[in-house]
Amino acid sequence: MAKSEKISEAVVRRLPIYLRYLSYLQQVGVTTVSSQQMGKNLDINPAQIRKDLAAFGDFGKKGIGYDVNYLVEKIRQILKLDQEIRVALVGAGHLGHAISNYNAFLKDQIRIAAIFDSDPAKQGKQIAGITIQPLEELKETVKERHIRLAIITVPAAAAQSVADLLIEAGIEGILNFAPTTIRTEKEVRIHYADVTSSLQSLAYYLT
Repeated sequence: MAKSEKISEAVVRRLPIYLRYLSYLQQVGVTTVSSQQMGKNLDINPAQIRKDLAAFGDFGKKGIGYDVNYLVEKIRQILKLDQEIRVALVGAGHLGHAISNYNAFLKDQIRIAAIFDSDPAKQGKQIAGITIQPLEELKETVKERHIRLAIITVPAAAAQSVADLLIEAGIEGILNFAPTTIRTEKEVRIHYADVTSSLQSLAYYLT
């Protein structure tokens, strides 16, 4: 893929779906899979799957399909999961605790390397073996531990100031759980995890 080619966010968001499915195939011993079968199981148009994967290279063989192990390896490389990715979490409340203790993503080399909270009563305590630090130590810690991504689990009123601090420290991407929009003038990727909105949209489909 040429550096100048821009891959849409929709394609990038589908890659983890493909990776999860292919990893399952690995576990059950399936060695090859067609785009037709992937499309049927994932409820995604097979032509879309072929187009998505072709944006990064020629991974399939006509009449045979995709080699599962090879495609897993390539998608992991595309998503940079072949290297350790360190994450800072800001907000050691109930949600922050739950996320810090959730280790399902550890196999993908993504790990929480630091936890911060503004509450002095929480600072110094540990979650999943990581000591909670004050926000004053964030910039230095991010640089020292080469942290590149962050998760925000603070109240909405504090989310923007926390994001500003993270971005100033050099964070390149943020997953925001706070129910508010974060604004920044810098080129930092911000994704939103809004449980309430997701449930509201699901409610539409209730019969």
